Amino acid sequence: MKNASIIGLKETDCKNISEKLNILLANYSIFYQNTRGSHWNIKGDQFFTLHPKFEELYNSLVLKIDEIAERILTLGATPAHNYSDYLKVSTIKESKEVTDGTKSVENILSSFKVVLDLQRELLDITDAAGDEGTNSQMSDYITEQEKEVWMYNSYLGK
Repeated sequence: MKNASIIGLKETDCKNISEKLNILLANYSIFYQNTRGSHWNIKGDQFFTLHPKFEELYNSLVLKIDEIAERILTLGATPAHNYSDYLKVSTIKESKEVTDGTKSVENILSSFKVVLDLQRELLDITDAAGDEGTNSQMSDYITEQEKEVWMYNSYLGK
């Protein structure tokens, strides 16, 4: 946690935030792979609508994965990188339902719920720690993803 004092945060706060960010990273990584699987395997009359939408989503997720890992490094910790480790801590599970459009969208919405909840927890933790960098990052993600949730729910007619 050698960066903590340089960026003006307490070492213990950096450690706690990094641990929570690694859990978020694991969830994003499984979310990403599930979305990629849906993109590759979607079938039926929803293909032309969902195939490009899933690609748009997984491109956004992979950017966030990189940003989260870099934030962990900024805080002086090491980002996890093994899927075996991700599967141990991720609330999001691997999806086998990747050909049905409705099931895929429902899985995406369920995954958004998980990452939004984790990001809100991080908002509280980072606010108390004075970690504006991580706090701002989480706030930006939440704003973007709430709109995505609205759109995916609208697609399902909800």
